[in-house]
Amino acid sequence: MLERKEARLNRLLTAGRCLDIAVDHGVCNEPTFLSGLEDMPHVMDQLVAAAPDAIQLNYGQADLLQGRPGRNKPALVMRLDMGNPYNATAHRVMWAVLQNAEDPVLPAVQMDAACVVVNLFMLPGEPDLFRQCVANIARVRAECDRYGMPLMIEPLVMAPHTERGGYMVDGDAEKIVTLVRLAREMGADIVKADPTTNAADFHRVVQAARCPVLVRGGGKEDLRQVFARSRELLDQGAVGLVYGRNVYQHRDPSAVVRALMAMIHRDASAELAWQVYESGDTERVLADR
Repeated sequence: MLERKEARLNRLLTAGRCLDIAVDHGVCNEPTFLSGLEDMPHVMDQLVAAAPDAIQLNYGQADLLQGRPGRNKPALVMRLDMGNPYNATAHRVMWAVLQNAEDPVLPAVQMDAACVVVNLFMLPGEPDLFRQCVANIARVRAECDRYGMPLMIEPLVMAPHTERGGYMVDGDAEKIVTLVRLAREMGADIVKADPTTNAADFHRVVQAARCPVLVRGGGKEDLRQVFARSRELLDQGAVGLVYGRNVYQHRDPSAVVRALMAMIHRDASAELAWQVYESGDTERVLADR
């Protein structure tokens, strides 16, 4: 099965690097995440035209990508789980479940996904949620081995809900490194990791993962800051980015994709990425550097 897994990874990682645009937010049941995703066919038209390496979707939206004719389209990364930790209102019971309880990886195989992704939540005071995630990963890991499907684990260390009116990224390097190491111990082929508060610490996350690391984006921020932080994290050893709201909630998602692709695949600086975003002409901007 290693050969089959390697073939899928080759579709996901272009020369070992990847920009994965996450638009799988519908399963979070959080209305603020859906701003910009109301018209999914239109979103997919924009993203496919911008040509990132991959697009992250749930089973019910994957046809918008995989139903397109031809071979020249982004790889599919399929989300397999869902839960309620992202809601602005705290819940009495926190949960994370697999979307297909009988055979969780089979839908991804049927839709010709290049990779699947599952959360590993660590929230203060929620040990049962953590246990559920570990059980989900153990189940999915076995199925991934059966089908030769690469497994992306998303370790999420979150701050207390009361601090900022919702579960947000903690950013503590020690906690992130420890949880990423656990993801690796459970068999992650790819890790989708939160950025550390101090970007200079992120090389420790890469070391703990011992597999390709993609940086998770989180909530929408000032685009110049996004580019600056992305450059720092890529320089610390990340092989790519998984961004959602920082792409689809901007006025021109395709322009953001072009800029991020220039950073990941052409080693563009944050300033050059901004010029690509503004001009839309990657080749001219990078030729002049």
